[in-house]
Amino acid sequence: MKRNELSVDGRRISYLDAGGAGRPVLALHGHLEEGATWADLAAELAPDWRLIAPDQRGHGDSERAGEYSLDGYVADAVAVLEHLDLGPMPVLGHSGRGITAMQLAARHPELVSALIVEEMGATHVSTGSLDFVLGWPHEMPSRQELLDALGFAAPMFANVLRPNADGSWRLPFVPRDMVDSEAEVTGDHWAAWLGSACPALLIAGSRQPCVDPGLVAEMIARRPNSTLVTLDTDHFVHKGDPTGFAKAVREFLRQY
Repeated sequence: MKRNELSVDGRRISYLDAGGAGRPVLALHGHLEEGATWADLAAELAPDWRLIAPDQRGHGDSERAGEYSLDGYVADAVAVLEHLDLGPMPVLGHSGRGITAMQLAARHPELVSALIVEEMGATHVSTGSLDFVLGWPHEMPSRQELLDALGFAAPMFANVLRPNADGSWRLPFVPRDMVDSEAEVTGDHWAAWLGSACPALLIAGSRQPCVDPGLVAEMIARRPNSTLVTLDTDHFVHKGDPTGFAKAVREFLRQY
């Protein structure tokens, strides 16, 4: 995937683009991740689909923002879509960015042809599940010192740490930003979920899911033109069952 960037209000947004002649699809990652999390899915969807995956504000190679509101994330997605100028396309969002995908489809139907939401409900209460990252430093003098400071999480981030110009190393996010961003996800998002008419796919995990199964069932019952796929994995469905996840996405997109 080729890395590109655009500037939004003087702030860099970096994104990965699988390229090719396939129809475009926008994929939005959740907290603590980056666009590269969708690399396997991009390979599975090619050559029929061209996956485009931004690093969200404050993640990966995209610069930090002054705030992490839901509106801010939607504005970033709109900026990417308008910059690409490829017409309406399916939008996939995981976790908190599932809300971004819902809101984008509801507010900008001219930009979204189909909606895919992975592990996010129409209501959500932040439980402080990311508070543990506050004990991590953002950067350290050496890569090994940073890995040591991450403790149990070191294996999860070993391959995504970034070097600084002065030789120090940093995480691809600022821990405090992630906690602030996660807190913004709390709320009632029924208006966003029900506010679009495009085809929608809801993908849920059956093991330690973020979304209560009862809420998932209600979301499908209340929104026409919606489909549910449940896979035997956890909140990170695209990682826990990449084959099943790619199959669900591919079969859904094939209809459109």
